[in-house]
Amino acid sequence: MPSFLHGIETVEIDDGIRPIETVKSSIIGIVGTAPDAAPADFPPNTPVLVTGPRMAATLGAAGTLLDAYNAAYAQGVNAIVVVRVAEGVDAAATRTAVAGVAANATGVWALLLAANTLGLTPRILAAPGFTASAAADPANPVTLALISVAERLRAVAIADGPNTTEADALADRGKYGSNRLYIVDPAVRVWDAQANAHVTRPASGFVAGALSAIDARRGFWWSPSNQVLQGVAATARPIGWAISDPDTEANRLNDAEIATIIRKDGFRLWGNRGAGEATDTLWAFLSVRRTADMIYESIENALLWAMDRPFSEQLLRDIRDSVQAYLDELTNRRAILGGRAWIDPELNTEATLKAGKLYLNFDIEPPAPLEHLTLQAHRNGDYYEELVLSVTGNQQ
Repeated sequence: MPSFLHGIETVEIDDGIRPIETVKSSIIGIVGTAPDAAPADFPPNTPVLVTGPRMAATLGAAGTLLDAYNAAYAQGVNAIVVVRVAEGVDAAATRTAVAGVAANATGVWALLLAANTLGLTPRILAAPGFTASAAADPANPVTLALISVAERLRAVAIADGPNTTEADALADRGKYGSNRLYIVDPAVRVWDAQANAHVTRPASGFVAGALSAIDARRGFWWSPSNQVLQGVAATARPIGWAISDPDTEANRLNDAEIATIIRKDGFRLWGNRGAGEATDTLWAFLSVRRTADMIYESIENALLWAMDRPFSEQLLRDIRDSVQAYLDELTNRRAILGGRAWIDPELNTEATLKAGKLYLNFDIEPPAPLEHLTLQAHRNGDYYEELVLSVTGNQQ
C-alpha cells in the first residue's frame, strides 16, 4: 500500500462479536426398508432427504419407511432424512442390515453421512419396526446402533418397547443405559387405507414426529411429553393412568424411564426421561440433554472464524463476548435459566497460550420440565365468620 494518499481510504476492521445461530434440532433420521423404491432415487445405505408426501409416496407401500414417514408427517413434519436398506432373506438378516456396520457406514451408521451429503445433521433418530424385541432377548442391535450414532451426532434415539406387557417393558428397559435413548411402549393403532382397518404400528415414528414438531413450534428446550399424537386411534394395549394416582401402569413405566401413551383428550405421549443410568440424575430429562447438545453444537460451529488467528486481547474478548451474547439471547427466549461466559486466568497460563490453546468457560442451566406438581390444600374456618358477617354486617 503506498504511504502517500491525497484522498480517502477505507480499511475494513473485522473485530467484534459474531452472532451465534442455533443449529437445527428438528431434523429426523429414519432407517428402514422400502423394497419397491427405485434404487436410483433411494440408493441403499445412502441418506436421502424426503421433502414431502409426494416424494415419500415413491418409497412404495411395502417395507417400513413409508409408514414411518406418514407417522411423522401426521405430526406436522414434512422433510425427513431416510436411509433405505435392502431386505434380508429373513427378519434377522433384515435387522442386521438396518443395524449396519460402522466401518462400512451402512444401515443406521449411514446417518453419519447426512451432514456431508445433504448439509443436514439428523438429531432425532429412529428405525420403526426394528427396535422392539422380546423381553427375554439380548439388547436389540438396532437400538444399540442408534445409541452409538446418537452419541456421535449429539442426537437422541427413539426406540419401541416390546409391546406385550408392562412386565416385559420393564425387563426390556434394563438392557440399556443412555440418556440419549427415549423408549416408548406400547405400540399404537392407526387406520390403514389399504387394509380398510385399524392396524398396529410402532409408536417411534409418531414420537419422532412429535419431537420434531414441538422443536419447530416451541423450541428444543420443551419436553415432548403431554403432546397429543396425531393420527393415533388407540394404543395396542390399554394403559392405566390417573393424574394423581402413582399406582398406575403409566406412572410405573415413567418411573422406570419408559415413556408411554395415555388417553386424555386424545392420545398423549407421557414421559420426560431418557433411559439413562439410574445414578445419573443430572441428565435424566430428555429436554435438558437436548438443550445442552444444541447449545454446545451451536457455539462450536459459530467459533470457526476464530480458529488459527493470532492471539490478541481483542480476539479473546470477541470469543468471550460472542458466547455471552448468545447465552443472553437464549436466556431472553427462556431456553435456559441463565448463562455466563468467562476466561479463567488459572487455566490460560503463559505455557497454555504459547502452545496455541485457549480455555473458555461457560455455564448454562436448561429448564427442567414440571413433572411433579404438589398442591397443598388447607381448610380455613374463618370463612364461616365471613359468611355470617355477609348477612349480619348491615344490621343496626
